[in-house]
Amino acid sequence: MKEDKLKAIELYTKACNGGEVIACGNLGTYYNHGYGVKEDKQKAIQLYTKACDGGNAKGCSNLGVLYEKGNGIKQNEVKAIELYTKACDNDNAFGCYNLGRIYSNGIVIKENKDKATELFKKSCNLKLAQGCQKYSEINSY
Repeated sequence: MKEDKLKAIELYTKACNGGEVIACGNLGTYYNHGYGVKEDKQKAIQLYTKACDGGNAKGCSNLGVLYEKGNGIKQNEVKAIELYTKACDNDNAFGCYNLGRIYSNGIVIKENKDKATELFKKSCNLKLAQGCQKYSEINSY
């Protein structure tokens, strides 16, 4: 089946407007990266927020990245940590990984290698290769 980004956007929009938060998060990714639409960080932020507020962990994680990097929104690492925590608590591997990275590096919060290790392990258990790699690196010291 040939990829049809315009059709995907149409269907995600319809589903998101109907309250399907996973569709909102997916649509947010299209706007965030300009897949089939003009890149629009503000629209991505709105969609990720709707997804996250609706309980979609991936939406929380993706929104956390934008806050951490100040990409389309005022940089706010504390908000990013809050969003990554919410994502990780709901078993999002990237949320756990990013939170582990923050604890490992002591970004904004006090460095905590034990907490970082725990988070990398969780991201690995959630099948994220990067998490497994970081968990392995930490345990090889």
